[in-house]
Amino acid sequence: MTPETEVPLGLRSLTVRYAERVALQEVDLDVPRGQFLALVGPNGSGKTTLLRAALGFLTPDSGTVRLFGSDVRVLSIVERARRVAWVPQEESPRDDVPLIDYVLYGRYAHLPWLQGESSVDHDAAARALEAVGLADRAADGILSVSGGERQRAILARALVQDAPLLLLDEPTSHLDIGHQLDLLGRVRELSRARGVTVVAALHDLNLAARFADRIVVLSRGRRVADGSPAEVISEELLARVWGVVADLRRDPRTGAPYLVPHHLVPPAGSSPGALLGRGPVHVVGGGGSASPYLRALVEAGYRVTAGALHLLDSDLETAESLGVPTAVEVPFAPIGSDVRQRLRTLLDAAAAIVVAPFPVGPSNLPNLEEVRHSLGRVPILLVARPGGVSWDFTGGRAEAILEELRRGGSREARDVRDVLDVLGTAEGTRASLPAPQ
Repeated sequence: MTPETEVPLGLRSLTVRYAERVALQEVDLDVPRGQFLALVGPNGSGKTTLLRAALGFLTPDSGTVRLFGSDVRVLSIVERARRVAWVPQEESPRDDVPLIDYVLYGRYAHLPWLQGESSVDHDAAARALEAVGLADRAADGILSVSGGERQRAILARALVQDAPLLLLDEPTSHLDIGHQLDLLGRVRELSRARGVTVVAALHDLNLAARFADRIVVLSRGRRVADGSPAEVISEELLARVWGVVADLRRDPRTGAPYLVPHHLVPPAGSSPGALLGRGPVHVVGGGGSASPYLRALVEAGYRVTAGALHLLDSDLETAESLGVPTAVEVPFAPIGSDVRQRLRTLLDAAAAIVVAPFPVGPSNLPNLEEVRHSLGRVPILLVARPGGVSWDFTGGRAEAILEELRRGGSREARDVRDVLDVLGTAEGTRASLPAPQ
């Protein structure tokens, strides 16, 4: 086989219009064998249109769709059914046929002309029901089972086609969280066990990150992100594509990224922090030192980020209550490389940095070390420390960095009011950071 025929699904410059509305625009995509790809995006982004075009249900305005190297438009219905199986977003069976008979519908592409199912077909249907956990319900009517069981039966009907490519359109949209996890877990397990290529349109980014090998994000008919969950899932993506502010976390058991949504991005022009593309103010603190600044900045309308902070720190509690994205480390541990990279990402996105008067020890010294890299790039405000209070527990390394920041042009601030005044009026901040209204 040529490399092209080894690709289960290939799209080239695919454009689909509904009257004047462009549903897909110049989409290129190759899905290799055995991959579980999740298509995600807001409502109306083109996910269902892409799947229907891949099945040959829609004729594109331009571009091509190939199934294992063949243009989908030249394949007969039977030829398509032997190459790709389909689980629709919603299906309402009319007749209460037994599950085993319902699953057997998926064998039509393998039946000889004018002949019924053989024992081979019945055995295949039984195996498919067993694979989705419905072997003991084979005689029950399709209308008598629960919504989650019906969705699994639809999946079994697709599996019994023995097609090497499986397309699913929002297969979890009407299921509770338990059935969502169960269904997608089964799809992933079946994909890996059988080597089936899976393309699933999903609404939930966190489910996509948990189960898929690769995520493709569609927005307004265009492919705007493509990669592994770790490469794609980000706060910036959720804000830019969905208009939602969230914190990025990682599952400690699997390392998979997930997002904790907080609130919608404010409409442009409603406040100083409303404009996407204008970086937030990043606050470095700990031990409660940052909390007054976090509250004041959020109340003034600024977008705010914070960290790195340790779990159980009161500043982290304040940040989470305000919906402030943070870099978070486990309690009492030194700031590790992953959290440090997260901190660096937040600092790189910041339009200004506020360093609260926090106590500095070896475990949180990387906060100051990373701030140092922003010298000359954005305004840095150093909040004055109260006299007579010990704060440097690093043998002088923290004080040396602060002195370097001062010499490098960082501004001094006395208190919360001073920080707000400096951010709103200081030379060098007006162009990059809108002033409070």
